Amino acid sequence: MILNDLTPLHWAVAGLGIGLVTLALLFLAGQRLGVSTGFESICGLLLRVPYLQRPEIRSSRGYRLPFTAGLVLGGLLSAVLGGGWAPTWELGMLDDAIHASPAAKLAWMFAGGLLIGFGTRLAGGCTSGHGIFGISSGDRSSIVSTLAFMAAGAFVTNIVYRLLVGAAP
Repeated sequence: MILNDLTPLHWAVAGLGIGLVTLALLFLAGQRLGVSTGFESICGLLLRVPYLQRPEIRSSRGYRLPFTAGLVLGGLLSAVLGGGWAPTWELGMLDDAIHASPAAKLAWMFAGGLLIGFGTRLAGGCTSGHGIFGISSGDRSSIVSTLAFMAAGAFVTNIVYRLLVGAAP
């Protein structure tokens, strides 16, 4: 179990926390919640590509970089307090079906990451930005994007599990 037998918090506690962060960003900074723009901010520090130097990216670094660092540090803190973290190449039922080498698994994850990145740019934001902030503010494009994310995720999961694993998820 990912939580190392820790009792998880009630889902409403996490929802309240996400809501409070979203409201704080909106009212205190006038900014939207979204993780992909934080990733763009980090990339913009490392790469001088014009796309990553857009004014909306540069102007939001003051809060996006600490926010993104907090996500990473929060995950690290959770792992340490939860009993540790050990990297693994295990992919569960998918391993039983395809018996892939670590290099093939790395290629699988890299291809998945490229598709997620492409979809994020195509939709004009990530699942957190559209699903949390966009829907709560009634943005039509966010509602459509989130429905598309969810439908695509359900479709691909069913395809992968039915064709590769031979079982329904």
